[in-house]
Order: sequence, then C-alpha cells, then structure tokens
Amino acid sequence: MRGLNGKRVIVTGGGSGIGRAICNRFAEEGSEVAVFDINMGGAQETVAQIEAAGGKASVYKVDITDRAQVEAAVAAVEAGGPVDVLVNNAGWDVIKPFLETDVALWDKIIAINLYGPLHMHHAVLPGMVKQGRGRVINIASDAGRAGSWGEAVYSACKGGIISFTKTMARELVRAGIQLNAVAPGPTDTPLFAQVAGGEIGAKIAESLKRAIPMRRLGQPEDYPGIVCFLASDDAAYITGQVISVSGGLTMHG
Repeated sequence: MRGLNGKRVIVTGGGSGIGRAICNRFAEEGSEVAVFDINMGGAQETVAQIEAAGGKASVYKVDITDRAQVEAAVAAVEAGGPVDVLVNNAGWDVIKPFLETDVALWDKIIAINLYGPLHMHHAVLPGMVKQGRGRVINIASDAGRAGSWGEAVYSACKGGIISFTKTMARELVRAGIQLNAVAPGPTDTPLFAQVAGGEIGAKIAESLKRAIPMRRLGQPEDYPGIVCFLASDDAAYITGQVISVSGGLTMHG
C-alpha cells in the first residue's frame, strides 16, 4: 500500500492474536513497528518473527492502564523519531451476564478497554500534532455497535471508543491527523479462547458461527489489510469512520 514504507508505527497488544498479525503486516509494508504489550514473551516473539522476515521492530513492556508506563514507552519510541501511526489494539474481557459481575471486574475491563486507549491517545497525539500529520486506528468491536451477550461492560467501552474516535477525528482533522475505527466480529484468538472457554464457551462459538453469514469466526489475518489501508496514503480522504469486519454478522449502512 502507498505511503507505509519507512513509517514508524506503535501497536498495542502486539504480542498475540490480531495485534501480532497487524504488526507483521506493517513490517511487510516496510514500516518500523514498536510492539507494546504487557506480555513480554509474546511481544518478543512477534519481534522475532518480523526480524526473521527482514523487517524492523522493537519491543516495549507496557501496561496500558498505567499512565507512567505509557508515557515512558512512548517517549522511548519518539526518541528515535516521530510516531506516524498508532494502532490501539490491546483489549480484554470475560464473558458473563452483567448481573453476575461485580465492580472489581468492571474496573478491570474499563481500565484496559477504555482508559488504556485514552492514555495512548493522550501520550501520542501531541507529537502527531507537532509534526502536522498522523494516523490512528482504534480496534473497537461490533459489540460496541450492536451489543453482545455477556459483554455488557466491554460493549460499553467499545461503544465509547467508537464515539471517542469520531470526536477526535473532528477535533484534529485540521491538524493533519486522521482517526478511524475497525470493528471486528467474533474472532478466533487466544483472548477468545480464554474468555469463552469451557462448555458454555464452545456453545457460544458454535452459535456465533451459525449466525455469521460466512459461517466461521474471524481469524487474526482478516484484519491487518483494512488497518494498513487506513494508515496508508490510499485512505487520505477517510476519517471518523467505523468499519466492521465480521463476515457479514453486522451490516451497517
């Protein structure tokens, strides 16, 4: 895709699943990737894959719920040059009916899925404003557009990220910064296996497959193409949009 070669990209949650697939694709396009993840082992494995393929990447152990860690890691990346692209991908959830949850679980879900991306935006966007350009792609969820059984608080967070993306796209468009969101449908990732484990999880997975017109869960490799497109020069006139990638499960006009 046009304009990605040589760009400097931060991807949160790059140590596995969709995040790893996104990191690998940016590296294939010639970008230099900074892999942020709380799981250092997974992040190092992603970097090793990129370097083995001839790409450039670096690893940063970051808990995105910790503002000090976020600021330190972003400053370390910026010491090597400006950040051109930010992909907020890190996320976490537990599938459980809302009335069976408690405040401690809400706090953890909100800290990772809402406050985490807010910390990243607040740390990275000033540098983008200073250089007069930048792209942000937020990995939201169709749960934030249509709701999802057992994911009430997660859905609320992702709906908030969608609204936040649109608001920041309006605020920063004249600063040369474009923000868009990608909303995955149910995806076969380590996180999905973790939160939808056991007999109930297996039943949920099968019911989702029946509901998806393409009759399968998404795979991590289904998403990097649209993410890299939105970061590329080919998307120069696109901002404030939410694009579902869900095998037809949701079809928004």
